[in-house]
Amino acid sequence: MAKDSPLKAVGWARSLPVSSGVKVAREWTRQHVATLGWSQTAPDLVDSILLAVSELVTNAHVHAGSAAQLILTWDEECLHVTVHDSSPHLPEPRDPGNSAPGGRGLLLVDAVADKWEAYRCPRGKSVTACFQAPTSAAPGAIGSG
Repeated sequence: MAKDSPLKAVGWARSLPVSSGVKVAREWTRQHVATLGWSQTAPDLVDSILLAVSELVTNAHVHAGSAAQLILTWDEECLHVTVHDSSPHLPEPRDPGNSAPGGRGLLLVDAVADKWEAYRCPRGKSVTACFQAPTSAAPGAIGSG
């Protein structure tokens, strides 16, 4: 990126122990997404982001049995929702069938995100879902936190 580039990336991170529950992740995410102005201009997009956060944090807690590190990164084009856990095993989307009580998390993420990817890291793996900015609404002021 050039020195005079107008791009201003911003990010937030939070560690979520298994005992914290997914509700904490959703509420924390909702607060930060609100700083982008999307709560008023793109409430369906916010719902999709919160659904992805729920699924990714649940996967980290249930399948990896570890704390989840939730990272939100806004680069003026895409909100990257990343969840890191301590398992080196990459998630594999599966067909849970009609009667399985679970197994649909990545199918949901795939349905609501513009794209997603999983990759190994030195101490586990990260799964990132990208949500493009709403075209009809420019993002608002970005706060810190």
